[in-house]
Amino acid sequence: MERQGSFSIKPSRLVFLSFTISSSLLFCFIFSFRFLTTYPSVSTETHLQFSNGLQSLKAQPFAFSKGSLFAGTAKNPVLVTAHLNSTAEISGKDGILGGVSSGGAGDVARNDSNLGRKTATLADLLELKNKKVKPSDGVRNGSSESSSTKEAALIVEEKAKEVGSTCDVSDGKWVYDSSYPLYANNSCPFIDEGFSCETNGRLDKEYLKWRWQPNGCNIPRFNPVEMLELIRGKRLVFVGDSINRNQWESMLCMLRGAISDPRRVYEARGRRITKERGNYNFKFVDYHCSVEYYVTHFLVHESKARVGQKRVKTLRIDTIDRSSSKWRGADILVFNTAHWWSHYKTKAGVNYYQEGDRVHPRLDASFAFRKALMTWASWVDQHVNPVKTRVFFRSSSPSHFRGGEWNSGGHCQESTRPLNDTSKRAMSEKNMIVEEVVKQMKTPVTILNITNLSGLRIDGHPSIYGRKPGKGLRSNVQDCSHWCLPGVPDTWNEILYFHLLSQQKLVLTS
Repeated sequence: MERQGSFSIKPSRLVFLSFTISSSLLFCFIFSFRFLTTYPSVSTETHLQFSNGLQSLKAQPFAFSKGSLFAGTAKNPVLVTAHLNSTAEISGKDGILGGVSSGGAGDVARNDSNLGRKTATLADLLELKNKKVKPSDGVRNGSSESSSTKEAALIVEEKAKEVGSTCDVSDGKWVYDSSYPLYANNSCPFIDEGFSCETNGRLDKEYLKWRWQPNGCNIPRFNPVEMLELIRGKRLVFVGDSINRNQWESMLCMLRGAISDPRRVYEARGRRITKERGNYNFKFVDYHCSVEYYVTHFLVHESKARVGQKRVKTLRIDTIDRSSSKWRGADILVFNTAHWWSHYKTKAGVNYYQEGDRVHPRLDASFAFRKALMTWASWVDQHVNPVKTRVFFRSSSPSHFRGGEWNSGGHCQESTRPLNDTSKRAMSEKNMIVEEVVKQMKTPVTILNITNLSGLRIDGHPSIYGRKPGKGLRSNVQDCSHWCLPGVPDTWNEILYFHLLSQQKLVLTS
């Protein structure tokens, strides 16, 4: 029988074979690496569009790098576009990240068919970030959050600032417009007695016909349907004194014009609007949104403390107002405080301002105002998520008492037209303090500067028409602080609408 042969390899040949295979694999790896680095993918290109033309250069894929995006943009803003790579975690679509130059207000939404890429609006980024951050999460409360989400928030904030700075809506004039007011007094059931001047007997109508016209641009006429779409599924919350309630009631009236069935708008607890009850939550059922108001005269806590043998009212300038828990989670917050800081006890500052357990024997009102605003700012920075919430602070609303104060014969009844005064007014101390505090905040805050434009409207106050005839209103008491509705607060809300619309329509283009 023939013996079967056996297969064997000499050790020297085995070593040579292994060396040959390893060398081949190493050569393939090196060749592939050199090829990829020499000819990068087209998708990693970043295009920088400068004001003097379009230039292209090769760059690393964009990954929400704050340092690479904003280096030097404060002084030399450029239009920046890039593909969002996987770091942005946008599934199913290619986002285009764009910037706004100093002339960015003219940008329009479009699809770039040549590049086969979709433009991304600010709403797209907000939707992305809302998926990444739960409404209950705070940016600074220690919760875990991806770095890409934080950088996306910074991008949104920068662009909102740039759009808002393209037009100074506070600089302008009042022009007569027969198409105003935006709603009729008798068509809105949300106007409380103190602001319902026509119902209370005011007969002249010219004060209703004035429209604010900025010098450098146009603000859009308020569209209630579009505004309701902007706040669909959201909470619009006004926080402040009775002047903010004035603005909140105006907003309710302006929005109601888009609702055909009045039963589709209601107060959550069935409350009727009066001066006595401070907190309201109106639901717009068809848009799943709410328009709310929470009263606080100072934004900080009004309290009581013992001074000597007496227990006196104090203002805790180091403690936020107790209603603050209701402000949390809002999508749009509109704050104000100023009106009550001019009252005698507040101005005098004697045994009134409190920090901790200490009641200051005497404290300057301006110093106390600043401390109170810093307390508010700290609360906002700690509890407001800038990815979810847009924050506004309305500047002070001027009063027009002539011949005395509200309780000493001050009046404005004879005024039926705006003041014809085009001179620039110096910024009030309170507004200066607001600006200084806001600049130090981490959370972006938009100041609604309505002081100068409202200062021209001496004709817009209730004066003697703050109560219905026959209710015993003393002839020497006039209201020259609040505003008739329809009236001046409608313009404040048109400016608020302008800011929200500008944010929504901000386009990120290539």
